[in-house]
Amino acid sequence: MIGILFVFIFALVATLLSELSFFKDLAISPLIIGILLGMIYANSVKKYFSNNLEIGIVFCTKTVLRVGIVLYGFRLTFQNLQDVGIQGILIAFLIVFTTFIFGYIFGTKVLKLDSEITILTSAGSAICGAAAVLATESVLKSPAYKSAIAVSSVVVFGTIAMFLYPFLYKVGVLGFDEQNMGVYIGATLHEVAHVVGSAESLGSNVAQNAIIVKMIRVMMLAPFLLILSFWLLKTTVSANKNKTKIVIPWFAVIFIFVVAFNSFDFLPSEMVISINYLDNFALTMAMSALGMQTSFDKFKKVGLKPVYLSSVLFLWLIFIGYFLVSFLF
Repeated sequence: MIGILFVFIFALVATLLSELSFFKDLAISPLIIGILLGMIYANSVKKYFSNNLEIGIVFCTKTVLRVGIVLYGFRLTFQNLQDVGIQGILIAFLIVFTTFIFGYIFGTKVLKLDSEITILTSAGSAICGAAAVLATESVLKSPAYKSAIAVSSVVVFGTIAMFLYPFLYKVGVLGFDEQNMGVYIGATLHEVAHVVGSAESLGSNVAQNAIIVKMIRVMMLAPFLLILSFWLLKTTVSANKNKTKIVIPWFAVIFIFVVAFNSFDFLPSEMVISINYLDNFALTMAMSALGMQTSFDKFKKVGLKPVYLSSVLFLWLIFIGYFLVSFLF
């Protein structure tokens, strides 16, 4: 409980700071401020705080994040699907499977990296960041430290992308309109929270497309895990020969039901506005907690190969995503 309160305070400070004219003029959302505050904490004074905080922090990165995404459904309707169409679905599919396959080949064949770290990192980059890493770990039955490495790299490079994409858009380097930029962000950023943070800074039109495409990627986690578990049965990648357990991202399913409910305008607009405000704060808490778990020391223990893989996948997502959006839209 104390850890949740700790994250709550960070999110509250981030929300208050976002109301200052300096941050408003730069269109910096509380989500971005939150993850920055969390990262400052993680890499400076975290060692002086009790480990009891970690339970609450992890709760915020998992449960609070999923609640925030579910509530985000109140900002969308099924009518919004027309904005991305079959092209958006196709882009999401291609990003997930080409990124994972490329990452696995590059990590194991070129970098000679541990296969489990490669699978975890590639899944995190391809699908939905830390959530995909943890779900994939349940299939691999890999040691916890390997997931920590993958999660750290995903969060770091996802955070870099979260700041980089809005900058590239605003200076006109990408040449996308709001619709295409939303698809690009949703198709290529790592964490769901990163997608929301980056897209929200560019406006609601960008955010709607971004979150729709991102959630399509998230919903691909279930078939991905099924394929992965079947593939592991045919290879010697996993030393554990026991049956694997498939983890389905139920929060993504609930998100779809919320969108369906919202499509009928059952709730008054004032209530929806209040829900959206609550949702924004929940996502700010999740972002703050993600920052608190971004420690650069974790990379030193296993060398630079995981960083090389993450950076290559980071560049892969930038360029393959740009090509797909430009070609299909």
